[in-house]
Amino acid sequence: MEKTKKGSGTTDLTVGRPLPQILKFALPLVLGTLFQQLYSFVDTVIVGRCLGTDALGAVGTTYSLNFLILGFVLGSCTGFGIPVAQSFGARDSEDMHEYLFNGAVLCVVLSVVFTIVTTLTAAPLLQLIHTPAELFPDAVAYIRIIFLGIPATMLFNYTSTVLHSLGDSQHPFYFLLISSFLNIGLDWLFIVPLGMGVEGAAIATVVSQLFSGLLCTWWFFTRVEGIHFTRENCVLSAGHCGRLAYIGLPMGFEYSVSAIGAFIMQDAINLLGSTAVAAQTAGEKIRQMFTVPMASVGTAMATYVGQNHGAHRTDRVRQGIRDGCILQLCYCAAAWVVLFFVKGWAVGLVLGDADPAVTSGAVEYLTVISVLFCINGLLMVFRNTLQGLGYSVQAVISGVGELIGRALCGWLAVHSLGYFGICIANPIAWGLALLYCVFMVTRVLKKENA
Repeated sequence: MEKTKKGSGTTDLTVGRPLPQILKFALPLVLGTLFQQLYSFVDTVIVGRCLGTDALGAVGTTYSLNFLILGFVLGSCTGFGIPVAQSFGARDSEDMHEYLFNGAVLCVVLSVVFTIVTTLTAAPLLQLIHTPAELFPDAVAYIRIIFLGIPATMLFNYTSTVLHSLGDSQHPFYFLLISSFLNIGLDWLFIVPLGMGVEGAAIATVVSQLFSGLLCTWWFFTRVEGIHFTRENCVLSAGHCGRLAYIGLPMGFEYSVSAIGAFIMQDAINLLGSTAVAAQTAGEKIRQMFTVPMASVGTAMATYVGQNHGAHRTDRVRQGIRDGCILQLCYCAAAWVVLFFVKGWAVGLVLGDADPAVTSGAVEYLTVISVLFCINGLLMVFRNTLQGLGYSVQAVISGVGELIGRALCGWLAVHSLGYFGICIANPIAWGLALLYCVFMVTRVLKKENA
């Protein structure tokens, strides 16, 4: 079989010590997601300070719906990259090119379908989760623009995933960094001088994602060596589409299944009133800034495991899991310490002179959830290991655990626990998913050694 040529910025993760390789690959991913969350945090500050807590709550109440749809997009694109990483690790250039082309075709189809369906159903879905009446108009206006930008989201996620699969985590980070600063600038421009309200925040997000996606596309076609598309490898292949769908779509469904739990939990938050919505929104935005690095290490694990699985290096997969767990636990401990000291300041920065009940609710949310960060960190290692091994269907089942956990805590919040039920919902969901993923990874690796 034809061998792939190691291209500009690409990294072979099948050689070298696992921990330094994972760290080297994950660092740009961590920095990229941190800057992305920095944008999200600044956006929250701008919306909360300039438009008020109702506007902040309106954006926050769309989170579960946003997670439901865009999570499917992100998961599918990540899954489409797994066969690319495996063929890259196996040095099979022809197979890799066919996966790249057929993955792009699937992305175009998904973009068209999802944009049409979600734009038409946004308002009914927000009504379904009892979005408070005073928040509903802004929530609809915001989420419809986000959904109209699904093609831009798909472009960035697929192109960055492809570069990650080839071992290049640096350039997607650079492009994400540029787009994050663009996003912050457009946020301020659209919301403050132009007075576009929450629509301005949504437009800024879509434009910046499109820009970063175009930069990734430009880099892929002009700077990555060993990429040569021909008439022979640019044809629709039922076999390649089938494997991409088998791995990618379940990963998308896994995000969506767990998002359904978040959807149910958002309904419970909405029933607790606008104060609970604003408090949880502020706390969740800050929480995400601290947990996205864990997800980035997970993304690195998926690529690392995918390449080594393609190269039949089960020993390196096992060592990578151990090193990934150590890395996550160290980070979680550091994150808890930092949050212990800064959570009051961070909440004040987001909310300003808000209702004290909102502020105390956000602080309570962060206090409870930060103690249990380690559950999420370990989940990212084991879930992404499953995905890198190509067992995406099993990863979907772990999403069912998240759905059950969030739905249960949402019900308890409304009927007995109150706001505390919302605070423990994510950790309970992560814990149920982690138990299943640990069991499945252990089972799969024993099977492959047999």
